[in-house]
Amino acid sequence: MTAEQTLLQEIEESQKSLGREKQEGIYKRDLKKRIEVLNWVLQNMKNPETNICALIETKMNQLIDEINAKDSILESDPLDSDVRILDWILYVVCSNE
Repeated sequence: MTAEQTLLQEIEESQKSLGREKQEGIYKRDLKKRIEVLNWVLQNMKNPETNICALIETKMNQLIDEINAKDSILESDPLDSDVRILDWILYVVCSNE
């Protein structure tokens, strides 16, 4: 299975889980963010001139800088979740490079 197929499958599974989730909360927020980030990566993968691995790493570094600038764990928690999502995507997309 290609990286693109894996990401598309993950979007599909996340959308199913999102549809089952009734209450607003951290899990539902993370599912929405996961779908958003997966779509962002897939969109950028369409451009052959884009070094997707470097782009993902840059985004992760920006988020880490934002986390370090926060004063509390509660403020940085959503950003930490975003970094974890991107870390998994980076592994899936770039593990063969």
